[in-house]
Amino acid sequence: MDFAISAHAELGIGAVALGMVLTPGPNMIYLVSRSITQGRRAGLISLLGVALGFLVYLTAVTTGLTAVFTLVPELYLAVKLAGAAYLLRMAWNAVRPGGASVFAPEELPPDPPRKLFGMGFLTCLLNPKIAVMYLSLLPQFVDPARGHIASQSFLLGLTQIVVALVVNCAIAMSAGAIAGFLARRPVWLRVQRYLMGAVLGGLAVKIALDRSSAVA
Repeated sequence: MDFAISAHAELGIGAVALGMVLTPGPNMIYLVSRSITQGRRAGLISLLGVALGFLVYLTAVTTGLTAVFTLVPELYLAVKLAGAAYLLRMAWNAVRPGGASVFAPEELPPDPPRKLFGMGFLTCLLNPKIAVMYLSLLPQFVDPARGHIASQSFLLGLTQIVVALVVNCAIAMSAGAIAGFLARRPVWLRVQRYLMGAVLGGLAVKIALDRSSAVA
C-alpha cells in the first residue's frame, strides 16, 4: 500500500524527540554516568543497548498497538492524556527548585561490555519516557489518510531513534567537558532547565487539548 509522511509530521516528531532526549531521564543519567566514570567507550556500548530498547518499542507499536487503539478509542484517549500528564511532570521536574544536575552523577563501579550493553537495554526498556513516546506521542503524528499506519509509525519511530541516538552520542562523548562547563556556570544550567520545561509544558498542553482520534 502506498503511503507518505508529511514534513509537518517529520518535523513534529523530531521536535518532540529532541525535547525529550535533552530532558534528563534514566537513559541520559545512565549514559552520562558511564561516560564520566568509565570512559567514552563504555558510554557508546551502553548507547547500543539503548538503541536496541528503542527498536523493541518501535516493533511493538508497529505490529499491533495501532490496531488496538483503532478498536478501543477510549484506550487511545487514556494513553494520550497519560502522555500529556507525564510531559507536565517532566516539565515540572526540569524547573522545580533544588533539582540536581544530570552531569553530577554518582560514582559507578566499572562493568564489562556485555553488562554495559545489557544495562543500557534494560534502562531504555524500563524508561517511562520512552514508553510515553511510543504509546502516546508518536501516534499523534500518524495520518491514516496518507496510507499504511504501521509503515508511517515505523518511519516516524526511526526519526525519533536517529535524533535520540545522535544527541545521546554527542552527550556521551562530551559528558566530562559539559559537566565541567556547567559546574563553573550554573546560570547556563538554569537556562537549559527552564527552556526544556517550557517546551515540554507546551507540548503537554497541545496534546491534552487535541481531540483527534487514532483513526481520523
